[in-house]
Amino acid sequence: MRKVTKGGALTVQFISGTYVVLIGMNIPKDKISGLLGFAIQRTDLQNAEVVWLRGMKTFAATDPNDGIGQNFSSREHPFQTFQWADYSVKPGFKYKYKVIALRGKPELLQESQTASAIINTESEITEKHAVFFNRGAAASQEYARRFLNKKPSDIGPAAYVWLSRGLEEALLGFIAKAKNKSYSLLAAVYEFEYPSILKALKGASEGGAKVEVLYHAFDDVTKKENEKAITEMDISNICKPRKNTLQIAHNKFFILLRNKKPVEVWTGSTNISENGIFGHSNVGHVIKDAAVAQAYFSYWQQLEMDVDGNTLKQWLEENNHLPAPKDPFPETLPVFSPHKGLAFLKWYASLAGSASGALFMTFAFGMNKEFMEVYNQKDNVLRIALMDKKGSTAAAEAAIDKVRRLPNCVVAVGNNIKINAFDRWLAEMYSIIKGPRVPFIHNKFMLVDPLSEAPIVISGSANFSNASTSTNDENMVVIRGNKKVADIYLGEFMRLYSHYAFRESLTFKPNNDIDRSHLVPNSTWTTDYYGNTSRAMRRKYFSGVKE
Repeated sequence: MRKVTKGGALTVQFISGTYVVLIGMNIPKDKISGLLGFAIQRTDLQNAEVVWLRGMKTFAATDPNDGIGQNFSSREHPFQTFQWADYSVKPGFKYKYKVIALRGKPELLQESQTASAIINTESEITEKHAVFFNRGAAASQEYARRFLNKKPSDIGPAAYVWLSRGLEEALLGFIAKAKNKSYSLLAAVYEFEYPSILKALKGASEGGAKVEVLYHAFDDVTKKENEKAITEMDISNICKPRKNTLQIAHNKFFILLRNKKPVEVWTGSTNISENGIFGHSNVGHVIKDAAVAQAYFSYWQQLEMDVDGNTLKQWLEENNHLPAPKDPFPETLPVFSPHKGLAFLKWYASLAGSASGALFMTFAFGMNKEFMEVYNQKDNVLRIALMDKKGSTAAAEAAIDKVRRLPNCVVAVGNNIKINAFDRWLAEMYSIIKGPRVPFIHNKFMLVDPLSEAPIVISGSANFSNASTSTNDENMVVIRGNKKVADIYLGEFMRLYSHYAFRESLTFKPNNDIDRSHLVPNSTWTTDYYGNTSRAMRRKYFSGVKE
């Protein structure tokens, strides 16, 4: 849901997903004198609860010195930014927001322009798409506050529920739909070891449903862990190894069939592992569309025969075509791998390059050169990248550092607060498991002009890389024109971006002239939000203003 509202010189745009409401604010440059920031009040209209959104920075003059790990009301210590978000909303709820521009002095804040709106958050369950993001933020102040920075394996269910944020529950709910012999549940997975999911699949099979899981069985550590878990759960009768891959069987999808007809698909980036469900960031995406489910089923049948990689490539060349340049492809287009060559990867890059307003992408293992060319452009398109790491070589890191110096390109890299850089910050854990390959950002999705009337969302298991296109078993969906799906993905992208951008900033060489622990007691904090800067571009994009 998107809504723009005004109060005098103040313009506010709200973009609501399921668990996130993005709030973009704008005040013209000639009206910002004396602006100390914004206070945001939220009223839960279903429970009559009124709260002020809270932050962690305070004015030095009115700092309550409440110790580390605390947060404070924005009415007393406002947000000095033109973009904020509420991450504590619930799906399918109605809220009233009031955004207030505060001026005066820290000791005596005065309300000036005010803008209000009633917002409905999206439901997790929709007619065609249902999207579930885990929290993806074990490295967070909130986790440190709630669970004293202990591993969830030491805390128990409460920590896992908080980290899952509905992702595990949604996958268990999808499996539970296969409740009797009228149903079949077919899966293709990479990591396959988390007990609750394996147990649910076993239960579905024992309840009469046909269950068959194709798991990665190339001779490596992942295979050994998969087969250990399969043996311990005693489900070898419903599991079949996928051995004849060119590289890895990297899919993570489930197909639900009723009376032998495919009806729904679960896809996304989530491996069936502790880190996949609860640790690094991931999404599960349910698509209730018979045509899409049939496409997945036809692909799964090839995997089930364990055809070799080159045979699978040939089948995909004949059955999974690249859209023609001007072909209005369907709203939801499945794309499978491996394909011959890199035509699909180049197509993704062309879609990224078609953005006229903004582009948002996640990268778990560095940025492929096709997308580097898209990001490395100085123009009027806002481009933001969220990365687990900048790359595996010094040259790759240097290329990202070059891109991020462009005023229209912004990059955030996963990180955690390792020490108390400021008195009020709690140290954060690195990962919930020992030695993960991907500790922070595991999502694989792209958003092209998400706030337009014709957004494009691409999501799935593939890392926008050469290998994910031409050697791995992979799946993606390209979703065109669905504003609800785009709003959900954008909210979650910006939640993760804001989270990790701040943590990365703490690793930069400090400027001794800047007090990063306190708010600025005058309006000079707004300087970087006007002119030819990335913050100015974000101010305009998220508030919806044209200047």
